[in-house]
Amino acid sequence: MENAKKRIVITGMAINTPLGDTLDAYFDNLIAGKSAIRHWICVDTSGVYSKVGGDLSDYDFETKLATLAGAMPEDVHKRLRKLVRRAPFSTKLSLLCAADAYLDAGLHGSVDPTRHAVVVGGHNLNKLYLHENYVQFVEEPDFIDSMASMLSLDTDHAASVAEMLGIHGAIYTVGGACASGNVALRNAVDEIRYHDYDVALVVGAALEYAPMDLHAMCLMGAISFQSFNDEPSKASRPYDTRREGFVPSHGSGALVVESLDHARARGARIHAEVLGVTAMSDGCHLPTPSMEGQARTMTRLLKQAGVRPEEIDFVSAHATSTPLGDLSELSAIKRVFGEHARKLKINAPKSMLGHTCWSAPTVETVAAIMQMKRGFLHPSINIENLDPGVDLDVCANRPVRHEVRCFLKNSFGFGGINCCCIMRRPEA
Repeated sequence: MENAKKRIVITGMAINTPLGDTLDAYFDNLIAGKSAIRHWICVDTSGVYSKVGGDLSDYDFETKLATLAGAMPEDVHKRLRKLVRRAPFSTKLSLLCAADAYLDAGLHGSVDPTRHAVVVGGHNLNKLYLHENYVQFVEEPDFIDSMASMLSLDTDHAASVAEMLGIHGAIYTVGGACASGNVALRNAVDEIRYHDYDVALVVGAALEYAPMDLHAMCLMGAISFQSFNDEPSKASRPYDTRREGFVPSHGSGALVVESLDHARARGARIHAEVLGVTAMSDGCHLPTPSMEGQARTMTRLLKQAGVRPEEIDFVSAHATSTPLGDLSELSAIKRVFGEHARKLKINAPKSMLGHTCWSAPTVETVAAIMQMKRGFLHPSINIENLDPGVDLDVCANRPVRHEVRCFLKNSFGFGGINCCCIMRRPEA
């Protein structure tokens, strides 16, 4: 019981999306209402109905490595450089975000390798890498990547991060579809409270889409493909009457999770306090949103965190830009918060980012923490005709000044996997 009361804080953050690979650039582009969506260049979409997404495949890894060279210990940077140059695309992003998060937390050079853990959120991550190797295998088997059997594994993300940082604590991956990042955060909290770790690094790993994945999601009616192939920046439009499905996107993020006592002892800067993370399911494997399941999860979280509904100032919504999902989530919020729902500010980061899928909870939590720290909420863009069913304040098309002491981050994954977190502004 005493462990359950151990206070948990966020002391480091990092981000890599088409809207920026630094915290400041990321925040500034969100506040400006900039869209990350363009035509895909990493995949051949000639046979795919959907042509648009948040493509990060032309990211300049060498320049990023160069900027980190003088900022971290030489031996760590040497391992990072070696690993990045060999790793598949998604694993490269995990490594760089992990390195950035430890820099932000001030942990490089002061790590007890046995008291740090790594939890990677995501599964089936390196899909394009596997697809390309399979195509090569069909053409000429001996020309596939000789390391493919290892580098294609999700666990290689956690193992590579541990090697780069010199960590010898628990390392593993967890999968929860679009809730994976929050599921990883939940496990990180447990590693500190119940497994005697001081620090747990959460990496929200990027999903690298293959052509078949994109086309299958079109056939299922999950992603946008009918109206906006010629206008990529307008494709992701939560709460608008013309929304027609989510827009897949690359993106990775990382959070350094730490016990408050350990953070204070080393004089760490604290970004936010984690009050609770709760996971539940709808009991249905289909990707059909459940207002009841979402409401159950939020209600359970508030109770476990000891937070009254009226203490929440802001909801970073899941809001994927699907006809059913956006309204289902708002209905769940109204059921849970009652009259206080009218006082909430709600915004949809996916309107600009697209849906980074498994990493979305982490990528969007970084955004939510920065908004809380700076007292400014980003807009939900592309709302040209607000859906009549939207009767809450969704920050339509404009940034909003708003003091946030406590926020809720919703994440609802395929298969009825729900995982939400509550964070609070740190005490002075």
